[in-house]
Amino acid sequence: MLRRVLVGVAVVASLLSAVGTARLVLPRGEPVDGAVKQLRFLRGAIDGGADQDAQGLKPEGYFFLNVLYGLSWVQVGLESPERTADAVREAQWALARLNTADGTRPFDLAGLSPRYGVFHAGWTNWLRGGILSLQPAESRDTAEYTKASSELAKAFDASETPYLDAYPGQAWPVDSTVAMASLALYDHLMTPRFQPTVARWVAGVKTRLDPATGLMPHQVTPVSTGARGTSQTVIHRFLLEIDPGFARSQYEVFREKFVTGLGPAVREFPKGTDGSGDVDSGPLVFGVSLSATTVGLGAARVQHDPLAGVLAREGDLLGVPVSGLHTKRYALGLVPIGDAFVVWSATARPFAAGQQPELSEGFGWWWLPWLLLVWLPSLVLWGFVRLTRRRIDGRGAADQ
Repeated sequence: MLRRVLVGVAVVASLLSAVGTARLVLPRGEPVDGAVKQLRFLRGAIDGGADQDAQGLKPEGYFFLNVLYGLSWVQVGLESPERTADAVREAQWALARLNTADGTRPFDLAGLSPRYGVFHAGWTNWLRGGILSLQPAESRDTAEYTKASSELAKAFDASETPYLDAYPGQAWPVDSTVAMASLALYDHLMTPRFQPTVARWVAGVKTRLDPATGLMPHQVTPVSTGARGTSQTVIHRFLLEIDPGFARSQYEVFREKFVTGLGPAVREFPKGTDGSGDVDSGPLVFGVSLSATTVGLGAARVQHDPLAGVLAREGDLLGVPVSGLHTKRYALGLVPIGDAFVVWSATARPFAAGQQPELSEGFGWWWLPWLLLVWLPSLVLWGFVRLTRRRIDGRGAADQ
C-alpha cells in the first residue's frame, strides 16, 4: 500500500514537473489573449469589491487596482486594434472610478498642488492620455486632458525641485516621473506645449541623482533615501516616454545594480546592500522583491530587453496561473491587485516613445537551475519508490 501511494504521488509530481518545464522552455502563447482573460477576471473581482479590499492592503490599493485595470486595457487596445472599442469603454469606466469619493479620499488633503497630489494627478492624467491615444484625433474630447495637464505643468514650473508632493510633506520621484510622462504624452498626441517644462524637469533630475547608485532616489521628502527596486521598476516604465536617451542610460545602471543573474530577479536594494521589506516591496527573499520583479517585466518590455521574456516565464512557473475558457488568474486569484500588476506589466508598451534598441540578453542558461528545482521533488519521490520496492522484494525473498 505504501508503495502504491508513493507511486501515485510521484506520478503527480512528475506531471507537475512536466508542466513547469513546458512553461519554462516552450513557446509562450499570445500575451494579449491571456491579458484579456485576466482582465475579465479583474472586472468581475472589482465588481465584487476587490478594490475596496485592496485598500486594506496598501494606502493606494483601491486606486492602483482600478488605474492598472484601465491602463492594461489601453495597452491591449494599442496592441490589438480590433479590441479598441472594448478597451476605450473599460478604460473610461476605470477612469471614472478614480474620480469618485473612494478614488480621491486618501488624497483629499490640504496644501497639495496639483489637487490630490502628484500621485493621483499623474496616474490619472496618464490614463486620460492613454484613452485618447486609442481614439481618432477628430473624435477626441480633450478638454479635461488639457486642463489637467496645464495644472500639472503649472505645479512643476512653480516648484523648486523636480519632485512634487504625493501627500503633504512627502515626495517620491517615481510619482513625478509618471506625471511628467503624461505631459510628454500630451505633446505627442496634441499640439506640443510642455517641452520647456519637460526639459527643466529632466535637467533637475540629473542634478539630484542618488550618489550611491547614480539613479533616481526612492524618496526625497521628508528624508532622502537611496534608489530601491520597487520605485525603480516603475520609473523605468515611464522615463523613456520623457527622454529615451537618458532613460536607456539609467536603465542600464539599474540592470547592473538591481537585477540578479541567478533567477533572474529584481532586488529591492542595490547589490551589496541589505534592507527590510515594507508594504510596497513585500517580504524579501535573499534580497529579492516579488513586486519589483513583477513590475520589472514591464520596464524590460518597454526597454526592449530580453529579460522581459525570462521574467514572464518565471511568472508562469511560480505564479501558478489558472486559465479557463474565459478567465485567467495568478495565485488562484487570491490577490487581485497582484493580477493587476501582472497584466499591466505583461502588456507594457510605450505610448509616446519609439521602440528602443534591443539590449543583449546576458542571461544564458538561466533556466537550468529552475529545471533542476522543478524536477528535484519528482526525482526524490521516484528514489523512494525504488527503495521501497527493493525492501519489499528483499522481504519476499527472505520469507521464501
